Amino acid sequence: TRLKVYRALVRSGDAGMPVGRLQERVGVPASTLSHHLRQLVLNGPVTQERQGTVLTGRANYPAMRKLIGFLADE
Repeated sequence: TRLKVYRALVRSGDAGMPVGRLQERVGVPASTLSHHLRQLVLNGPVTQERQGTVLTGRANYPAMRKLIGFLADE
C-alpha cells in the first residue's frame, strides 16, 4: 500500500495530490491511507501541506534523489 501511495505521489509531480483523490486512486479506506501516509511523512519520502480544508501530499524529491544516489553507489 505504501508503495502504491508513493508511486501515485511521484507521478503527480510537484503539485502533489489532494488526499481525497489519492484515496480514490489507491483504493483504500481513509483510515488505512491515513496510517500509511503518516509513516511516509515521518520517514521522509512524503510531505503534506494543508491549504484551507485540503490536505495535499507530495513526494519529497530531494529525499528520493538522495536514496537513489545511495542505492546506485552501493
